[in-house]
Parts: sequence; structure tokens; C-alpha cells
Amino acid sequence: MTLTFKTALLSALLLTGAPAFAETDPLPPFKAVYTTEFDLGVSLSGEAVRELRREANGHWHFSSEASAMMAGIREASEFDYRSGEMIRPIKYDYHRKVLGKSRRASIDFDWPAGKATNVVKDKPWKMAIEAGTQDKLSYQLQMRLDLKAGLQSMSYLVADGGKVKTYAFAVTGEEQVKTPYGTFNAVRVVRDRGEDSDRETLIWFAPELDYLIVRLQQTESDGKTYGLLLKNLETP
Repeated sequence: MTLTFKTALLSALLLTGAPAFAETDPLPPFKAVYTTEFDLGVSLSGEAVRELRREANGHWHFSSEASAMMAGIREASEFDYRSGEMIRPIKYDYHRKVLGKSRRASIDFDWPAGKATNVVKDKPWKMAIEAGTQDKLSYQLQMRLDLKAGLQSMSYLVADGGKVKTYAFAVTGEEQVKTPYGTFNAVRVVRDRGEDSDRETLIWFAPELDYLIVRLQQTESDGKTYGLLLKNLETP
């Protein structure tokens, strides 16, 4: 497995969700575990863990840890959220370790100034951000909220790699999905990368689990694929 593909596999774990809670609690804390299966000519497996909690200061903390073979990625987002409004990120941290090589990055959001400070290899630089800009974890929670609100297409400005990029998604149907945690009727969502893209990302959300993501399937430009399935879910 190449270093680039390992990085793509781990950083693309588009997972978030929670079990069926009351409508008055749109962001309940949770801990979700997902199995990973990789098709690289040999059988490889790993695990991804996502956890959402509320801090004493009222902010939210969303973390993601994924591992496969000799690689691992940890991401964390601190954000603010008020019901009926968009999630507003405050700080994003990223740490990747592959075959002993480590990379760290962070983003601090200064909303009054309309700027975000990126730090990679201890080198900071600033970029302008618009209202509604997300980080690479917070937009995943925002998409879940938008699907619950009935949206069929979603588009997000995301601070990614020192730039603000547009991530677009669309609902394309419904399917039954079998996972280690159970079988669910799920809404299928596809990421729109444009007509010329040879990469594909499909995500299945279960409305009966409050739009928890129960499956993800991605195909890379070289034809390599990987999948994710819900394994376990814990709530306080």
C-alpha cells in the first residue's frame, strides 16, 4: 500500500451520527465505532472511532481516530452550535502518522476578523473565510443536520489544505444496508466532484437512527476501494 493511498484511505473517513434522540437534542453526545475493509488485492482491516461531547465551557468537541496497518490519523474539531443555526468551528487539529512519519496541522478560526490561521510544520499563515465556512470534521455534522431538515442537495465551504474549497453532495435514493450493528433502510448520498472526476464517494444515512451514517464506500482514481460499516454505538 502506498503512502499516498494510506493517507487518502484514512483522511476520507466521512463518518458521523447518533442514535434516535428527541428533536429537541439535535447534537447529542455519542461514541461510534466503524469497521474498515480494504480491497487492495489482499484482505486488510482496521477500525475508526468517532466521538462527540460537550465541554464545560459550552463548546462542542468532535474527534475522529482511524487506523489501518501501520498508519493512523487523529482529527479533532472544537465548535460552537446553537439550534437553528449553522455549526461554527473554532479550532481544528490534525495528526497523521504513517510508517513512522508524522505530520501535524491546525486551523484557528477568528470570526470577528473573518480570518483563519493555518499552521503546518510550525509555519502559520492566514486566509479569509466567509460566514458558514466549516473545517474537515464540522461539515460532516452539519450535513447530518441538513439531511434531518429534509435537504436533498448540500454544499459546504470547507477550510482544507490552506484553501477554502466547496464540498457538494446530493441524495440519490434509498437502500437497505446490513451492518454488524443491524440492518437499516438508508438514504444514499453521493459526493459531487464534477463530471470529469474518476473518484466516487457514496454514503448511507439511516433515518431511523437519526441520520446516523451506517456505511461508506469510496473508489479512488486508481480503482482501489475501501468500505466502512457501523459496528457499535454508545451514548451517555
